[in-house]
Amino acid sequence: MSFQRTRMSADRTLMSVIRTALSLIGFGFTIHQLFTRLAQSGAFGGSAGAARTFGTTLVLLGVVMLALGIYSHVRFTLGLRATGTEMTADGLLHGQSGFPPSLVLVSAVLLLLLGLAAMGSMLFHIGPFD
Repeated sequence: MSFQRTRMSADRTLMSVIRTALSLIGFGFTIHQLFTRLAQSGAFGGSAGAARTFGTTLVLLGVVMLALGIYSHVRFTLGLRATGTEMTADGLLHGQSGFPPSLVLVSAVLLLLLGLAAMGSMLFHIGPFD
């Protein structure tokens, strides 16, 4: 039972990384698009380059943070699984239940792909977000 609680705690930690990364990606993309559209319409007299760079940097920071969170979560979960297997082999654990697939991890990977698509759109003007 304690392994399941530890696994759920790791999922909650990944959810907090997702929440922060999603905020960074969303704000960065919004800032980038807002100043790009304002510059195109002529409503913004100055150079929008600095704001677009700031938006791109926020998206990049969110993507990197999410990738590191996913890596840390997978590494921790595999270590937890190995510890459970060792304890079962030593007879210290009885009737260990398997780990179900982590829907939080699946969501994090999908968000990472979305963030990468947003980066591609912002940097290379390709994809569905341009």
